[in-house]
Order: sequence, then C-alpha cells, then structure tokens
Amino acid sequence: MVIIDPPLANIAVAPLSRFVRKAQQLTAVAGDVDVLITGNRRVRELNRRFRKKDKATDVLSFSCSAGGGDIAISAQIAAANASRYGHATLVELKILILHGMLHLAGYDHERDNGRMATKETRLRSKLRLPASLIERANK
Repeated sequence: MVIIDPPLANIAVAPLSRFVRKAQQLTAVAGDVDVLITGNRRVRELNRRFRKKDKATDVLSFSCSAGGGDIAISAQIAAANASRYGHATLVELKILILHGMLHLAGYDHERDNGRMATKETRLRSKLRLPASLIERANK
C-alpha cells in the first residue's frame, strides 16, 4: 500500500503502487510492503526514534521478521533532489522506493562492498530510472 500524507500535487497513488509491486518482484522481497510518502518532520521523527539520528533523510526502510516491511520517504527531499538532478518528482520517488526495497531485501550499501550498488544499477537500468542514490553519493 502507498500512502501520500499530505497529498502531493500531480503525484497519484496508483502509478506508485504499480511501481512498488514491480520493484518488490525484481528485488524478491516477500510479504507486504507499505510505503509512506510524507513530510520532513515525520521522517525526522522516524529517523530519530529508530536510528537515533535527529534529522530528516530521503528514505528509511524498516524490515519485518515475517518478510516485507515499510518504507518512509520525505516528499520534500524527493522534490528537491528531483529538481537538482533534472527529473520529475515521480521519478525521484521511484528511485527512493527502489533503494528502500533493496534494503528490505537485505542489502546494505554501507557494509556490502558494492553489492547493493551493483544490484541497484542493474535494476535502475531495467526500470529506466536515472542515477541511483549510491551513484550520486559517490560523485
């Protein structure tokens, strides 16, 4: 399920829901995956509560022991990155969903010696998405 709270102009739930299903299939994440697209304040609260980092971030992933999990995305950071990198906010949301989904699949770009970056690049190409978060961070 995809929840956009508060709603975003020109961003519909249906295309994002289809993308979530496709990304979930490609990353082999079993179980239910819920995506919350919200504001910086809520993402900051989640980051502070679960990661002990008192700042907003672009995407957070929370895996569930039964499979699947939750992804939280900052709409403001997504919109700013979309503008910065010259693509639509919808495209940036898809990049963030893919990145979050890979974390739910067990990848960790901070510790996996490039495995997540390689997988993300391959899937990004397959899904016709521009540069991944990992690629942008390494520039």
